[in-house]
Amino acid sequence: MDRKVCVLLAAILAGPAWGGDQPKVEARLEECGQVLKEILDTPEDIPKDLLNKAECVLVIPSVKKVAVGVGGSYGRGAITCRTGEHFTGPWSAPAMFALEGANIGAQIGGEATDFVLLVMNPQGAESILGSKVKLGADASVAGGPKGRTASAQTDIVMRAEILTYSRARGLFAGVSLEGSTLRQDNGANKKLYGKSLTARNIVREREVTTPPAGEKLVSLLDERSPKNLSDPKSLSE
Repeated sequence: MDRKVCVLLAAILAGPAWGGDQPKVEARLEECGQVLKEILDTPEDIPKDLLNKAECVLVIPSVKKVAVGVGGSYGRGAITCRTGEHFTGPWSAPAMFALEGANIGAQIGGEATDFVLLVMNPQGAESILGSKVKLGADASVAGGPKGRTASAQTDIVMRAEILTYSRARGLFAGVSLEGSTLRQDNGANKKLYGKSLTARNIVREREVTTPPAGEKLVSLLDERSPKNLSDPKSLSE
């Protein structure tokens, strides 16, 4: 009897060590939806025509400086992409991602900063979903224009695979994150979905369903940008 009690007690104590971080991952995912809603509800937000042409949206809330190198920073958030072969379907279940690099520190100063990245074509989406990506080297990146009257036809917008925005101290702006890196957060994805899944598995396979913590993010995008208004395209084109 004493042995059974000890085994049971050990299992109870081990439980939080295995799953204790899951609420943190869920809270982070919920924050992604809240941050995007706040940004899209402001007058100087992401241009509607750009959001309507994006294949994926990546939200990294509350990025702060960390003691990694000089001005290093690290943040975690989530990506969701339009489903379907040509990114023309509803928005996918979210996959957890990490953004890191010395260049982020120069953008945020001493304040927590929210980042929103728009992935504008299939090549950019494949780069991000494939492996660790260095922005500006593995995928072209530019600070995005802002405001509902901003033109989305400028050369910098037309050439970039990823457009980047930031919000700090109530100010929203297009910023350059060139030199920073993006990678899938495999540990967080396992905690969120209960099994090992790559980011590509999550956002490109229909059988993966959106967890409750991600419903705000996904439903918001389904409401605000239900259709991809860019020309249908594939990687072979």
